[in-house]
Amino acid sequence: MGVSNYERAKILAQALPYIQKYNRKTIVIKYGGNAMTNEELKRAVMTDIVLLPLVGINVVLVHGGGPEINDMLNKVGKESKFIKGLRYTDEETMDIVQMVLCGKVNKELVSLITSQGGRAVGLCGFDGGMLTAEKLCDDGTDYGYVGEITHVDTSIITDIIEDNAVPVISTVARGEDGKAYNINADTAAAKIAVALGAEKLILLTDIKGLLRDPNDENTLITTVKVEEIDRLIEEGIISGGMIPKIKCCGDAIKNGVKRAHIIDGRIPHSILIEMLTDEGIGTMFL
Repeated sequence: MGVSNYERAKILAQALPYIQKYNRKTIVIKYGGNAMTNEELKRAVMTDIVLLPLVGINVVLVHGGGPEINDMLNKVGKESKFIKGLRYTDEETMDIVQMVLCGKVNKELVSLITSQGGRAVGLCGFDGGMLTAEKLCDDGTDYGYVGEITHVDTSIITDIIEDNAVPVISTVARGEDGKAYNINADTAAAKIAVALGAEKLILLTDIKGLLRDPNDENTLITTVKVEEIDRLIEEGIISGGMIPKIKCCGDAIKNGVKRAHIIDGRIPHSILIEMLTDEGIGTMFL
């Protein structure tokens, strides 16, 4: 059954307060997971990203590309290796990460935004000295060329926003030693959001949000205060791969980002649902 013109007008009217609220504010979106591999979902995400700047909301897109990196490693006969959820990145793997993230994936996303009538500029952390990193040291664990960000220079990002385009950022950073380092995309998005003084950080994931019972999507926790995160980890409600994602959200809030969200990228137009409706979606951190 189609939507009537009246219903369309009503939907637009309901979005008006949110358009006014976020006008000229900056939103950092981390894009990955199923929304990045499913073509229908990919088109929906790109539509959302094109629409938001048209109503005056600045968008910065930070992306991963794990499945594409895995595919390329398989093609060259190299095994993917993970330590504590992070990709072990030797010199050969780092070359492939750069080729896939900064080249193939980044330029495909720019092309998709352009095809939807938007404007986008592809970047990696080397461009304009945007991301500086040092080798990740975690209790003596060697992750290879995996880094943690020590500095974000936002000048090239703000220049692109002021030119009415969307910065599309792949998370390869220049090390203080001059080498390239692979950066976790969730972490990079949080650091960039803090440096920009963003209004929101949105992480697109493959789940509904933070669930009290991971096997029951009806147990979604819609709101979490930052001071509750450690307790939820101790209780085992936040566990596994959700721990680093939620810690990124907590760090962003503690350092000035107004709101952080983990939302379900499997739902078409989940970004617009979060940004421009009363109900919102996923889990909000404040």
